Amino acid sequence: MCSLIEVYAHDHKAVPFSSVIIALKYRHVQNDIAYLLFVFAKFLRVTKQYLPHIARLCLISTFLEDGIRMWFQWSEQKEYIETTWGCGFFLATLFVLINLLGQLGGCILILSRNFVQYACFGLFGLIALQTVAYSILWDPKFLMRNLALGGGLLLLLAESRSEGRSMFAGVPTMRESSPKQYMQLGGRVLLVLMFMTLLHFDTSFLSPCFTYG
Repeated sequence: MCSLIEVYAHDHKAVPFSSVIIALKYRHVQNDIAYLLFVFAKFLRVTKQYLPHIARLCLISTFLEDGIRMWFQWSEQKEYIETTWGCGFFLATLFVLINLLGQLGGCILILSRNFVQYACFGLFGLIALQTVAYSILWDPKFLMRNLALGGGLLLLLAESRSEGRSMFAGVPTMRESSPKQYMQLGGRVLLVLMFMTLLHFDTSFLSPCFTYG
């Protein structure tokens, strides 16, 4: 680009003026892109130590909210389990207590990065327990959300494994097919189910579209 401008400076007839304008605009765009990349790289350097903690908090926020809700809705949750399953006061109280301590304890362990794998397995167990206790298995919408929660736990489980990084951010390659890569891929696929629950498909012949709701 510089050579084109230099040629125009020496000989105006050799290079059209429009070509010089295009070259100057292109160089200006390149400078803007380079500046944006510099700012983005600087932002990543500053926030690199905080982003993993924020990401973990986002992935476990549902468990954290549900554990806190168990505390404030202790009586309602206990009465629901006792009425639905007819299991008695002791088992209903034990169920709510396990969910309360399991979810809050698992979130604390994950955020503090202590025994992350055991915390993830414990939360997997609570997802399975709630799926049965609240009859989520027969509700596709809530079942997909539970699977999405499992996807988030898979990502946390993969992040806790000390293995090499992949070029394609969790997508298995031909040369690298470690369990961590497949867990990351599975977690990303399951997380998509959370957004699928926000779609309402219209099966009418006259309205072959879908909307968000």
